[in-house]
Amino acid sequence: MILRQIQKFVLVVAIAGLLLLIGQPQAAEIKLPDMGSPADAVLSKSDEAQIGRSIMRQIRASGSLVEDPQVNEYINDIGHRISAYANDSGRKFTFFVIDDPSINAFALPGGYIGVHTGLIEASRSEDELAGVLAHEIAHVTQRHIARAVTAGRRQSILSTAIMLGAILAGAAGAGADVMQGGISVAQGTAAQQRIDFTRSNEYEADRIGISALADSGFDPEGMASFFEVISRNTRPVESRMPAFLRTHPVSSARIAEARNRARSYPSVQTDDSHNYGIVRARLMANGEETAEDAVALFETRNYEQQTDAARYGRAVAYLRAGRDNEANRIFEDLISRDQQVIAYHIGLAQAQLALERVDESQATFERAIELFPRNVPLVVHYAEALLQFDQPQKAHKLLLDLLNNVPPTPEQIRLIARAAIDAGDAAEAHYYMAEYRFMIGDLVGGVGFLQRALNLPELEEIQRIRYEARIDFIQEFMSEEQLQQMQRNRPRGPVAGLVR
Repeated sequence: MILRQIQKFVLVVAIAGLLLLIGQPQAAEIKLPDMGSPADAVLSKSDEAQIGRSIMRQIRASGSLVEDPQVNEYINDIGHRISAYANDSGRKFTFFVIDDPSINAFALPGGYIGVHTGLIEASRSEDELAGVLAHEIAHVTQRHIARAVTAGRRQSILSTAIMLGAILAGAAGAGADVMQGGISVAQGTAAQQRIDFTRSNEYEADRIGISALADSGFDPEGMASFFEVISRNTRPVESRMPAFLRTHPVSSARIAEARNRARSYPSVQTDDSHNYGIVRARLMANGEETAEDAVALFETRNYEQQTDAARYGRAVAYLRAGRDNEANRIFEDLISRDQQVIAYHIGLAQAQLALERVDESQATFERAIELFPRNVPLVVHYAEALLQFDQPQKAHKLLLDLLNNVPPTPEQIRLIARAAIDAGDAAEAHYYMAEYRFMIGDLVGGVGFLQRALNLPELEEIQRIRYEARIDFIQEFMSEEQLQQMQRNRPRGPVAGLVR
């Protein structure tokens, strides 16, 4: 599980926090800049970003990230819509989904916000999901981790370092065990200050988040509504309590205050977007343990009585179970109802491909690309299909056009590397794999791919200049140890099979 994967890192961060504090001058000697927050004196925004990237590397290495482009585009669309109204500092946000059935969400330093699949499935409306995201966004914009560390300077160095580790563990969803362990070691007054500060953080995140919800067009009552639902359904046994409640304590007073605050904004009538229902159904269909369980989940009601989102989930479950003809019929029906939903076109093309109707599948993708040019999930799924069609050159060109206009994810970089190598362009494939390694934090590995590319006999001069410039740039950010490792690993000749 992801939590066990990052516990080791959390301990390292706690020790790093101790060393950081030991190396700081006394509070009276700290000279703050003219502009900025006192939190910068202990944990700067650059520090936060570095910690966030490090935790993200651990999460990615655990294999728990949901890489589905349709899910990722949706959660980022909602998250960035809200953060535009909660963020006055130009902070960059990254939203991602964790494959975990528990009901939880968390904010990491540096603007990384994760949502568990279980929370998306537990939400009853898009407003409730948006309310959770707004709350987590506020934790980031208000710099609650950095402020907690700053407040802890009045405590002993050791308890402050432990507090940092406990906060990061809690933010990453480690739940009561790790967090409470950190608090217990800190003891006495330090523990009470930690609890009080967390409570004030939660109220502040509610206030800022509700304002952002209202400003971005969501129902401001969505946050309190979700808190109330999961609180009401909580069993008295602590171990069965949703992780979100353990890391974000919710009281009746807090829910009441959130509802009162929401009522101070104009009342709005909102409808769930198509994509909310589609993503939720998609996660449910793919989250069941077996394909048969997924089909049974969506066959509890007659097809005629189901919503379009449930019908879509039914089709996805049929595809998973190999009932491709039935899935194909549903996707055709859904498109006849609404041609503006991209997921229906993707689903139909994938069903046709599963039925080995390659020409029909490609035609469906082509029509969709004309309707929705540069849509990320559509282009990614089409590129994957083109590789199956044995058309890697076209897949490479399609992805290159997309990724030159839209910031790519690491998995999208891997996909274009695969297209390039299948198309016989080894130099560009090495370049893409280098960028993939850089994106996941492996500077030495990334430089290694560029060095291999420089040894390719077919390398063009313009490519050589570009690759050498990239190596020089990356070396500026490498430690002495990394530079030495880079020299030790320097390849003596080209290496094949880089993507496979």
